[in-house]
Amino acid sequence: MTWLQTFTGKHLDYTNPCPHVFDKDSIAQGLSHECRFNGQIPQFYSVAQHSVLASLLVPKHMAWEALLHDATEAFIKDIPAPLKLLLPDYKRVEDRLDKVIRLKYCLPLSMSAEVKKADLIMLATERRDFDLDDGTVWPVLEGITPADFAICPLNPAQARAQFLNRWEEVKPF
Repeated sequence: MTWLQTFTGKHLDYTNPCPHVFDKDSIAQGLSHECRFNGQIPQFYSVAQHSVLASLLVPKHMAWEALLHDATEAFIKDIPAPLKLLLPDYKRVEDRLDKVIRLKYCLPLSMSAEVKKADLIMLATERRDFDLDDGTVWPVLEGITPADFAICPLNPAQARAQFLNRWEEVKPF
């Protein structure tokens, strides 16, 4: 079996994903229940909330892309980057899903520099706010300043609602 039943009852075939499977409710549900940092933080903090906050850090015309920058994680989990490097087959599946989502939602074919920077600002902010700074250098964060707001983690239902509200605010169609 190579498929997953989504929150809205559709079947996502990982070997041949169809665009209709990637609906806003399934994306919001999956991201709101997916904890950042593989759950290795003191409080639950969802990818949905991370995505909403990232969408606030970019110019308005890029907020849609920022909101959906981690949409694949609603269906394949938020695998920590160091582990992802060891899983080339996972990366291929992730890239396949990302391509379909990007085409369906009229996003650039690859993540824009502005959204990537917002993602890094969020990482720096999360590192600060979740006390992940043990003195170890994170080379990816060199020159990146955390956001000027503090993260107040939401529960999954709150994060889902926040994500869906932001979806309606920034969707381009």
